[in-house]
Amino acid sequence: MDYRIFVEKKSRFRVEAESLQRELNSNLGLELRDMRLVNVYDLFDFSAELLEKTRYGVFGEVVTDDVFDSLDLAGRSYIAIESLPGQFDQRAASAVDCVKLVDPSADVRIRCARLLLFNEQLDEATLARIRKYTINAVECREKDMSVLGINENTEIEPVEILKGFRNMQDADLVPFCKENGLAMNADDLRCVVEYFYKEGRDPYRTELMILDTYWSDHCRHTTFTTVLEEITIDESFIKSELEESLALYENMRRELGREHKDRCLMDMATIGARYLKKHGYLNDMEQSEENNACSIFVNVNVDGEDQRWLLQFKNETHNHPTEIEPFGGASTCLGGAIRDPLSGRAYVYQAMRVTGAGNIYTPVSETMEGKLPQRIISTKAAAGYSSYGNQIGLATTHLREIYHPDYVAKRLEVGAVAGAVRADAVRRESPAPGDIVLMFGGRTGRDGVGGATGSSKEHNVMSIETCSSEVQKGNAPEERKLERLFRRPEVTRLIKKSNDFGAGGVSVAIGELTDGLDIYLDRVKTKYNGLNATELAISESQERVSVVVEAKDKEEFMQYCAEENIEVVHVADVTDRARMRMFYRGETIVDLSREFIDSAGAAHFAKANVGAVVECNPFERNIAGANLRERFENNLQDDNVLTQKGLIETFDATIGRSTVLMPFGGKYQRSETQVGVQKLPVDGFTNDASMMAYGFNPFVSAWSPYHGAAYAVVEACAKVVAAGGKYDTMRFSYQEYFERMSSTTSWGKPLSALLGALKMQYELKLPSIGGKDSMSGTFQNINVPPTLIAFGITMVDASKVVSTDFKAAGENIYLLRHTPMANYMPNTDMLKANFDAFHSLVEEGKVSAAYTIGMGGVAEAVTKMAFGSNIGANINLSENDLFNYNYGSILFASSEELNIQNLEKLGTTTAEATLVVNGESFDLNHLYKVNTEKFAEIYPATAPAEDMEDLNGQQSTVNSQQTYPGEAVEHPIVYIPVFPGTNCDYDMAKAFRTAGAEVRTSVFCNLTADDIARSIEVMAREIRGCHILALAGGFSSGDEPDGSAKFIATVLNNSDVAREIHALIDRKGLIIGICNGFQALVKSGLLPYGRLGMVTPDSPTLFRNNINRHISQMVTTRISTVKSPWLAGFNVGDEHTIAMSHGEGKFVVSEELARELFAKGQVAFQYVDANSNITMQSPENPNGSSYAIEGIISEDGLIIGKMGHTERYEENIFKNIAGNKRQPLFDNAVRYFRKR
Repeated sequence: MDYRIFVEKKSRFRVEAESLQRELNSNLGLELRDMRLVNVYDLFDFSAELLEKTRYGVFGEVVTDDVFDSLDLAGRSYIAIESLPGQFDQRAASAVDCVKLVDPSADVRIRCARLLLFNEQLDEATLARIRKYTINAVECREKDMSVLGINENTEIEPVEILKGFRNMQDADLVPFCKENGLAMNADDLRCVVEYFYKEGRDPYRTELMILDTYWSDHCRHTTFTTVLEEITIDESFIKSELEESLALYENMRRELGREHKDRCLMDMATIGARYLKKHGYLNDMEQSEENNACSIFVNVNVDGEDQRWLLQFKNETHNHPTEIEPFGGASTCLGGAIRDPLSGRAYVYQAMRVTGAGNIYTPVSETMEGKLPQRIISTKAAAGYSSYGNQIGLATTHLREIYHPDYVAKRLEVGAVAGAVRADAVRRESPAPGDIVLMFGGRTGRDGVGGATGSSKEHNVMSIETCSSEVQKGNAPEERKLERLFRRPEVTRLIKKSNDFGAGGVSVAIGELTDGLDIYLDRVKTKYNGLNATELAISESQERVSVVVEAKDKEEFMQYCAEENIEVVHVADVTDRARMRMFYRGETIVDLSREFIDSAGAAHFAKANVGAVVECNPFERNIAGANLRERFENNLQDDNVLTQKGLIETFDATIGRSTVLMPFGGKYQRSETQVGVQKLPVDGFTNDASMMAYGFNPFVSAWSPYHGAAYAVVEACAKVVAAGGKYDTMRFSYQEYFERMSSTTSWGKPLSALLGALKMQYELKLPSIGGKDSMSGTFQNINVPPTLIAFGITMVDASKVVSTDFKAAGENIYLLRHTPMANYMPNTDMLKANFDAFHSLVEEGKVSAAYTIGMGGVAEAVTKMAFGSNIGANINLSENDLFNYNYGSILFASSEELNIQNLEKLGTTTAEATLVVNGESFDLNHLYKVNTEKFAEIYPATAPAEDMEDLNGQQSTVNSQQTYPGEAVEHPIVYIPVFPGTNCDYDMAKAFRTAGAEVRTSVFCNLTADDIARSIEVMAREIRGCHILALAGGFSSGDEPDGSAKFIATVLNNSDVAREIHALIDRKGLIIGICNGFQALVKSGLLPYGRLGMVTPDSPTLFRNNINRHISQMVTTRISTVKSPWLAGFNVGDEHTIAMSHGEGKFVVSEELARELFAKGQVAFQYVDANSNITMQSPENPNGSSYAIEGIISEDGLIIGKMGHTERYEENIFKNIAGNKRQPLFDNAVRYFRKR
């Protein structure tokens, strides 16, 4: 039977509906009232019994939702929105997964929609405006509510042979390219025609589309490999400087014997590393046929043992996809970036994000035709990137959105990641005939078909209506499985070569592995029926990886995949022919020579002219204002100086138990961090960490791309040095983003930028060993600003990392000044001396806080350093120096009297929360408001809270802890089940192992009914044999359908699992759930009732944060009871500063039940403010939890649940955060079983 049900939040829980209503009213100038938001589920092949079993628990929750079988829409104003056919819908996919837990044999299909239901009658014009705002034709469409059915066209037409193709004449080439939507030009197409003429046949359409993909600018870097026949430089004050750098490039070519190679942008981008390697400055780079990511050897000390590791890093851009479908484009930007080092066998643990936008404050009504509103692109892209990173479990600790009016041409969306792996776990060998290719991970769909070619085309006014298939859809829980698989050395040692699926799909990911391949498209697993051969060959569906293994290792590798809940197929064979062949339904539909594929089509030629640079000081900034006070405040309100807290705290910064510096530091978490620093993902303890920074200023680059690139490198170096790193061990990867190359002058911009970067590589001896180019930043007559972002990374000792927040009053404030050359280029000799001197001060412990000067000058730096702990400062400095760019200079605090070259003492820190500049006094709290209010209009950092009575005084504080009744156990067994979406399992396991426990894990597999049955059996057996059941955090099945932990709660309530859980409790074992695990405990009834199956409509729950988004920050909680083995050794009133990272962490409970919990001593932790008072206010109470409750225990104290990630702390983590960060819950649990 087929059904339709409607699920709506009860009135108390309509946070999302109210948020969307406010957004529509604000951005469209409407006055909507009581808008309702209803989730619609179309259910196919359900039995009536199955529907009733899943109505609450899968589709709705008894506490938060009303579920209806019908909804009268007659005569009412509404808009129903559904995903486009063929696009991945995480809600529908997760709903199917949850249903199959209830009935593993069920073969059901589900379609989802969102219904906006208006209680007032709206005219058609208003509805049309709302449709335009809420429906992006690239990803979704309006749903016809009169239809209940699935219109799937599963008929597949035979692969077309392009008859007459090989006889095509020159006059036919341009029209053919246009008619077939090809990215290649007529010259490329002529090469294809000539090839098939020699082959004596016409091509299959699949072959042409594969070549179009391979030869796209995205894949073959057409622009960067275009031969520059002539380079000219216009007269200007910088001409001789440019000529010297061009001569430097030519000298390098001669010395390296590359004069026979094409002179092109690619050569300029890569020659610096070649040159520096020859001269001994790049001895740490890994040499390999694989080119998945930049890879260097590093030494890592783990538990006192020196180990050799590979550090891999990569930057990725998704400008075009994010421009037209912000959520999907940004999420898969990160997903693609992760898979590059991942396919290099590295575990990815660190992320950074740099984006560029136009004016996000522009009213929606003023949006350019053919464009999405800038604020929508910005906010949805942030939601997409953060959603993917938060779900997969990747710490994003440094990000910045840069504003320049010309990014309205096309968005800048860049992600940079780092991964690491023990070197002895990696095998790199050339594939040999007889080897096989395995493809595993996500299934293939139409999403991403044409992505490579689409991103290579210029964006036009029709792009947001016609490019739906070009944008991939991400499935982070699926990619998390791949990360777990590749973290196992027994797996990676079987892999000879690997490649991830990005641009070009099967044709490129598998095609690049080796010269000779036979690929069997019929074996490719699909998301749904109806995909044709071409779609199977070029779809860029995400979360897929291919590997080459020896044939003898096939079954072993497949077994490992099965253990990690991953589908895998033998999809290709390595042959001794230098041809790529594809077979489909008994036909050979692709048969291309490797030589022709690799020819990359016709050679392209261009001339480049570097335009004149206007002689002016690029560092001067004219800040409006009649006096210093006005100018100082206006500087803090500059779009590129504003604190972006509401954006940054959307991203999980603490996952991985590795974060050395939080994005905001100080007592009040208000001082911005300028780098990302993460410890490497080792199983033991280490202080070895990677530090990553970026550099870029679009205004300097727009004035002179040459200077802009040079200062991008300098800025990245200065950030690393200021944070305690060494500049001379940095390795770089550049991100180039420029306009469409349409004239000699446009060619001169990236050329000029690369020359500027090359000079810095040469003079600072800092090689760039990777990069990514995107050369389609044009919309009509608008071009993106010349963009070369320098990403730099190095290794540091976490114990010596310096944060940006002032630490104490009475310290000296110094400016270590960099003075540019007369032509405004960096003075590299001065920089090197300054950087070395500063690092010596850090090593000697003489630097307490440091901030490198950025877009807001010294004024920004000193203010943001003071914000963190409200420690004031009194400085004197000329106004020019206060506000001007001063890249390479570092402002820092020290308790010492220092006297080194280029150092100026500006003043001292003070105890008062006041900033005194040149005698003018500013209140720091007022300045913080000035610096944050505007941005908070788009990205709120706090949310309103409801007042509630403080019930803490009614809490029972009697210490009635239990004693374990069994024999003492030295190393109690902890069982951590890993569900689809779990991402804190490694952190939880490490915390327990550190405390002395033995940890066991198993992955819950749900690909088939047999997998589910086996997983239930394994889970029941493991619980039977453990002392502690630990439910780790994450996003169970993506926290869908529309509610956290439904998947886990359904598993816990399985009769076999429930029986063993109750037995564990009865034998006085312990249970803990953190974050997603806490949600599962509450939604299954284990908390607060101590038994499963006791949830009623009046039960407590965990719900969406008041701010209606994910929030990641540190908070302080107090111990409110000690009636539990978990809390042994604590005292009521003890405070801990704990990592929070969740989207649904609001503990909601009625007053009646809250009083009961307090009376029984079941409230374990409560949020407190800086004065140790229980608080309902954000950010101290980050989610708006009732009665400030962060965690609770069962009445007997054996079960504990909390939102805060106690497991994420170890020594030298969260160094810029004040408070007691070690909360020894795990030690307490182990001591309970040791009975001492």
